[in-house]
Amino acid sequence: MHFPDAEENGDVDMTVTDERESLINDICNYMMPFAPDIQEAKNMLYMLVSPYEITSRCTEIVVQDEERNEYLLKKFLIAKKVNGCTPRTLVFYNCNIQGFFREIKKTVDDITADDIRCYMAIRQRRDGISQTTLVNTIRSVSSFFTWLVAEELVQKNPVMKLGKIKNPKTKLNALTELEVEKMRAVLTDDREKLIIEMLLSTGCRVTELSQILLSEIDGTKILIHGKGQKDRYVYLNARAELTLKTYLQQRKDNNPYLFPRMKSIAEIPRKGISQKAYISWWKKPEFISEEQHITKDSIEIITKRVAKRAGVEQANPHKFRRTCATMALRRGMPVEQVSKMLGHEKLETTQIYLDLTEDELEQAHKKYVV
Repeated sequence: MHFPDAEENGDVDMTVTDERESLINDICNYMMPFAPDIQEAKNMLYMLVSPYEITSRCTEIVVQDEERNEYLLKKFLIAKKVNGCTPRTLVFYNCNIQGFFREIKKTVDDITADDIRCYMAIRQRRDGISQTTLVNTIRSVSSFFTWLVAEELVQKNPVMKLGKIKNPKTKLNALTELEVEKMRAVLTDDREKLIIEMLLSTGCRVTELSQILLSEIDGTKILIHGKGQKDRYVYLNARAELTLKTYLQQRKDNNPYLFPRMKSIAEIPRKGISQKAYISWWKKPEFISEEQHITKDSIEIITKRVAKRAGVEQANPHKFRRTCATMALRRGMPVEQVSKMLGHEKLETTQIYLDLTEDELEQAHKKYVV
């Protein structure tokens, strides 16, 4: 295919020609992973854009747009913090919205529903992100725009035009009763026992469990500081209560948390301490930090270690939470009470956790439906 030179068409503005060439090259670079013959695509683009005059847009205002976006995002995060969002949630919002801005490259005043649709398509095709990740990102963006509208900083939320974006509901399995008993059978350390029994009895989130204070335990009732700074009470069954008493009788330290953190190796006196002493370090005050609690990661490591010893696959703290909810429902606890125990705001969230078989559903139907 032959393309006419500038001399053949008379006087041609070389700046326009350069801009056309730059545009075509940019498009071809983006299409390269998807187009089998990029040169043919390039030839077609030359034919399509040849009738048009192409000029680059001045980008001086982009810096101002970015500054405005950054300024508004900071105000949004401050407002969310005042409303009780946890540091983890604030980081989640910040990462999602910053990534969105980097891709869109527009001020919030100019972002449209089409921009968001384009963003979604690019992230899925180019980056291969899951539908769940994409939905969570768009929810963050929507929350940001909802706040902007409420503050009268923009006129409308462009996400609203997209309608409801479906998030695939994944079936979440609970542990079987046999798997639970297998893990109980391999427990030898009272600290490990208490972590497992607390997860099974209360259905706590792993972060909630790690932050329980001794002062907030009242017999079999425990005050939990939940997600979004919402407090609730959880309760211990008889097995968990006995395990707790045995554990506390062996604690000789002054750490305020139920599960304290071990000091760093550099802080632990080595003289006169055997290697065996490290196995049950939580019984020895010289090993325990004064004010720090166990980390979320440490609890996950403990549950996975116990599961491995018992020959149980894919056991993590969240699976214990689902197990607690499922077993409670099987024993007749109303779903509304299960939801309150777990600290869920919506029943729909609780229903995702519940792992009921078709046989159980059939038996329940026979029992309750006339």
